[in-house]
Order: sequence, then structure tokens, then C-alpha cells
Amino acid sequence: MTIGDGDLTKRMDEILQAPASSRTIREVRGLIELPRLLLRFPALARQPRGNREPVLILPPHGTGDSSTMVLKAYLRLLGYRARGWGLGRNHGRLTELLPRVLKRLASFARRSNQKVTLIGWSFGGYLARELARERPDLVRQVITLGTPVVGGPKYTAVAEIYRRRGMDIEAIAEEVEWRNQAALVQIPVIAIYSRTDAIVAWKACIDRQTPNVEHIEVKTTHLGFGFSPDVYKIIALALAETADKQPAIADPKPKRRHGIRLLRRDRIKA
Repeated sequence: MTIGDGDLTKRMDEILQAPASSRTIREVRGLIELPRLLLRFPALARQPRGNREPVLILPPHGTGDSSTMVLKAYLRLLGYRARGWGLGRNHGRLTELLPRVLKRLASFARRSNQKVTLIGWSFGGYLARELARERPDLVRQVITLGTPVVGGPKYTAVAEIYRRRGMDIEAIAEEVEWRNQAALVQIPVIAIYSRTDAIVAWKACIDRQTPNVEHIEVKTTHLGFGFSPDVYKIIALALAETADKQPAIADPKPKRRHGIRLLRRDRIKA
């Protein structure tokens, strides 16, 4: 499978389609997740406890740590050392963000002397996957929420916004596929998706390349991922399942090979 193959692009476009912009109004249903979360919170609070294992939470495009503060508070309640990324608003430019978040990841892993679980919502999940691809020695597992692993923003309802900003959607999609082909994500991935997602095409969330991936379907909206009690329970159980398999890290210093891939990405017009 080669990048730039017109037949491949045509086949993908036949299989995947961005949700219609008219469907985004359905995202208001995500507001019901907050009362559902409150109703189920007593049961969620009884989920298995952590032992200060490190968890780094990456926000979706266009938002910052405030969007994930409820999830962060919940994981801290369970005993995890949950942190936001601390980089302000997620502007979605991978080549600028990746080196900065890599430094945060290395620092967090070094201070904890443990590998870090990465949780990413939407584009935050794509960023989490790239962190795991670049530094698998620092990452325990990746949990993505409504994250497109195919096409980048191409098969999302916000694709037109990227185009209006002068971004080459086709080039980004090719780069996503190039990175997927260049090196597989070897870290365990849990990919949570929803067929009722009105922002990201749910089929774009299905990862057919990562060797150790588990797909879990929930019924929520794209905006609801960050507050869904079903999602919270999945995350709590996933963290507990690997809590007793947490080795110390050997060396959090970056390897030279990671910069090589970034140079290829820099050539894509943003």
C-alpha cells in the first residue's frame, strides 16, 4: 500500500464519508451525559483504585485542559496521578505540538519513574497515538475517545474549517497514512467510538493496523465522550487491569530517530 496511490484514496473515499454538517445539531444530546454522570457517580466511585499511576490527558482540537477537568478529577478520585497537558488551547498543528508534548511526557515519566497512560479525546487521541509511536518506552497504554485514525480531519464534520484555514486536507490524510505505514503503534490501544458521533465518521475510528488494539463501542455523541459514565467506567477498568503490570522506565531521554519522522511531517503544508 503506497501513499499517494489514487486507487487507494478512491477506495477510502467510497468507504468513509465525513458526517454531514447538518447532523452536528445532534451533538446537543451530549448534554445529557452530565446528569447521567451524576446519577451513576456513586457506582463509578466504587471502581478499582489506582496507586498514583501517571495518566496524561490530551484535549480535543480547539479546547484546553478545562474540557477534560471532570475526567481528570474522577481519575484523581480513584487514586491516579492524572494530569492535563498544560499547553493551553489545542490548535491541532501536529508538528508544533508533538515535540512540546514529548517533553511533557518524558518529564512526567521521569518524575513518576513509571510509564504513562495516555488518554486522548478526538485529535488529542491522534496526538496520543503519535506520542506512543515516537516514545513507546515511556507509554503504558493509549486510550482514545472518538479519534479518527484514518484521514486526519478529512472524514470529520470540521474538514471544511481546515480547508478555509488553508490546510491541505488531502496532504494531511496522506501523511497520516504514511506515519501509520512507517511504524506501527506497538503499545496497547483501546479505541472507544460511537456510531452516533456527529463530528467524526465512526468508521474512521476503526484501527485495522495496530497489532494490539481493542475497539469498544459506546452510545454517546462526540461532545459526550468527555462526560459519558460508560466511557468513565471503561477507562477505570482499563487502568486497573494494567495497574499491576507497571514497570519502571529505563531512560526517558529522547532518541534521535524520533526527529527523523518529524522532518517528513514538516514538509506537509499547514
